[in-house]
Amino acid sequence: MPGSALSGMDFQTVTDAVARTGLIARGAFRPGPEDGVPDAGNVGTLVVIGNAGPAMWRAFAAAGPHPADHPLDRWTRQVLDPVAKALGAKAYFPFHPAPTGGFLPFLRWAKRAEAVFPSPMGPMIHPDYGLWHAYRGAFAFKEAFDPPPRDARPSPCETCAEKPCLSTCPVNAFDGRRYDVPACIRHIVGPAGEDCVGLGCRARRACPVGRDYLYEPAQARFHMARFLAGNRKALGL
Repeated sequence: MPGSALSGMDFQTVTDAVARTGLIARGAFRPGPEDGVPDAGNVGTLVVIGNAGPAMWRAFAAAGPHPADHPLDRWTRQVLDPVAKALGAKAYFPFHPAPTGGFLPFLRWAKRAEAVFPSPMGPMIHPDYGLWHAYRGAFAFKEAFDPPPRDARPSPCETCAEKPCLSTCPVNAFDGRRYDVPACIRHIVGPAGEDCVGLGCRARRACPVGRDYLYEPAQARFHMARFLAGNRKALGL
């Protein structure tokens, strides 16, 4: 684990450096053995990095053209690795295998770093960003600096009585307990699914939280195309 290249490292320095990529520092914490951070004994602070709203997409689109194979993952590494190196950190990514098998526990790290909670649909919900966010990487620093205070707000789903995310899907793919992936795929590959393909999942868009962070149509189409590519063959469609 490299030491910090900058003396007196702090969260604001990391935030400013990451912001120039179109991504955002989502929070930080001092990891313990139970957090599943590689080489945890040499990590004083872990900063979780992700996106919210369309800012990342605009930076990604402006940097094109991109290779067809895992374009967003490749771009993420391309922009975050140099920032990590400049800050003296080790960069980790959710699309790379963990040393012990499987993948790194980014959702566990996210819950340690900020106020995010499982939504009735499954994806993590944030009090400000709603469902329009994701986690793209993490910086591990040898130096133990003060993380920002963790947001203590509860899940916005606790006070959402109507839960339109569970009643808006035209094929009832969400019931609060499971996600009917085959039903969803069969819908969006047909003409009736163009709304979900072109603007993003209709049930996800029904959530009243984070309306200012909705993905742009091109961004929604990109993610839906990746989702379809990963599931159509498995379902024989």
